[in-house]
Amino acid sequence: MAKYRLVLLRHGEGAWNKENRFCSWVDQKLSSDGIKEAQNCGKHLKALGFEFDLVFTSVLSRSIQTAWLILEEMGQEWVPIQSSWRLNERHYGALIGLNRAEMALNHGEEQVKIWRRSYDVTPPPITESHPYYEQIYNDRRYKCSDVSQDNLPKAESLKDVLDRLLPYWNEKIVPELKNGKMILISAHGNSSRALLKHVEG
Repeated sequence: MAKYRLVLLRHGEGAWNKENRFCSWVDQKLSSDGIKEAQNCGKHLKALGFEFDLVFTSVLSRSIQTAWLILEEMGQEWVPIQSSWRLNERHYGALIGLNRAEMALNHGEEQVKIWRRSYDVTPPPITESHPYYEQIYNDRRYKCSDVSQDNLPKAESLKDVLDRLLPYWNEKIVPELKNGKMILISAHGNSSRALLKHVEG
């Protein structure tokens, strides 16, 4: 049986992670703790002898910054990085920016748990009146994506994340793995969960 070499990780902590808010597609840099987490991860991977040939990230800064810091710690800054919105965190729609504890008080813990952890339940979609709508949909990174802005999601279930991620996985990442490349994917909690579900069946 062929063996493929893939390291899949979630980015380091961002400011909104600390505040227990739905960050989703709002672009955030790593917190000081998140920077340390990424550096420690790089040290650990170096100690284990990993040598990467290619890195894949989302188009969100916390994912890219994590990859940069890891490669720097490993002395592998030259390794090529490819970024795609298809590896982005799950789009939490109207929940973006809200505090999870406050959400539980307003909607009940069970409803918040369903939105966060069910497979095929989509939260309420983001609308143009949402405080972060313009920031997300006027961002230049999505004007260069492989779908039109009208076709970008307005909210996603975990199933939706897997559906938008799989074409990129199959067309871009799998061929590199099959060519024997050692791959690092620096992604997000939910894009990693979706990919693990697929890889592990």
